[in-house]
Amino acid sequence: MPTPTSNVYGFSSERLARIRPVMERYVSEGKYAGGLTMVSRAGKTVHLECFGLRDIAAGKPVEEDTIFRIYSMSKPITTVAVMMLLEEGCFRLNDPISRYIPAFKEMQVIARTSGKQAWLEDAAGPITIRHLLTHTAGLSYGFDENDYLDGLYRKKFWGWLEKQPSPALKDAIPVLARLPLRFHPGTAYHYSFAIDVLGYLVEVISGDPFDQFLRKRIFEPLGMPDTGFWVPPEKADRLAHMYGPDEKHPGQLKDLDPHEKSDYTRPVTFFSGGGGLVSTAADYMRFCQMLLNKGELDGVRLLGRKTVEYMMMNHLPNGVFLDQDPARGFGLGGFVILNPAHVDGMISAGAWGWGGAANTKFWIDPQEQMIGLLMLQFMPSDLYPIETDFRNLVYQALAD
Repeated sequence: MPTPTSNVYGFSSERLARIRPVMERYVSEGKYAGGLTMVSRAGKTVHLECFGLRDIAAGKPVEEDTIFRIYSMSKPITTVAVMMLLEEGCFRLNDPISRYIPAFKEMQVIARTSGKQAWLEDAAGPITIRHLLTHTAGLSYGFDENDYLDGLYRKKFWGWLEKQPSPALKDAIPVLARLPLRFHPGTAYHYSFAIDVLGYLVEVISGDPFDQFLRKRIFEPLGMPDTGFWVPPEKADRLAHMYGPDEKHPGQLKDLDPHEKSDYTRPVTFFSGGGGLVSTAADYMRFCQMLLNKGELDGVRLLGRKTVEYMMMNHLPNGVFLDQDPARGFGLGGFVILNPAHVDGMISAGAWGWGGAANTKFWIDPQEQMIGLLMLQFMPSDLYPIETDFRNLVYQALAD
């Protein structure tokens, strides 16, 4: 006779047990130091496991309260802050951002380039708040070493930022606004500093420093005590070390951000809404659960039901997709799965989520009332298919 299967909120516990061996294999093969996997359904945790080490040299394991650099998983949090102000009638999504940040009033677009020269033309229309929320504003990040505009970003924005002893959003965003746009606003998708601009918009509209707005309006109400822009001394030991491949010793990992040198263990003044936050799995799961609950958690409502539904719709123009992938669109703050049959690994249509540069990942699946969360500290991003493996292992365990 087959062995009976025990179910937990529609999951087979025996099938969920398949997750850990796969995660541990990544560690034993030297690909990652360690991490954490977490799954919830209908507001109940059905899986939570830690594997490997947060500090290889000291032999300290990843634990449930380990703190992770979440990088771009800061973006959905900033988006929620923006939508809270939208709900209060502070602006409309189609408002020009220059109405609130005048530095963006007269923008130019790169018409063409040749070698180290570029020809500019006036932008066909203004950058709107909607454009910023959807990365269709024409801004960039500076990541592509062979790209003319990204070269300007590295020289004129990143270079400026590195020279400032105490940079602030009010000083940095106007520097960003002096750079040309990659394309006319609203015509294409390109991942960018747009959400950092929106962090400054929150400051301008609310009158509060961005870090204080997040703390007072999101983190404290939701019960997220370990989420912020830096890790205080009493929590520093809980911050996982950041690792990457060791070029000098193939097969081994290199510590990329030792605690004694880490910017994350000292106060900061540049509150990056696009990539500056640290958090724990428990904290971030509460944020995700609020969204899955259509804006409410444990009696605290941050957003209205229709607002969250609106965020999880595809907002890209017709024919525009996330990274040229027709299977994925982009809502407000995260990807939206349009065609799950063309995604690498199982997922539902309408699932919404995002990830961070250090391989932190999450998705919210309204169809299955489920949240998946993967927390790692490894760069570069997506070097190994651990996210796809994790998602497949989660979905194969559904038994209802």
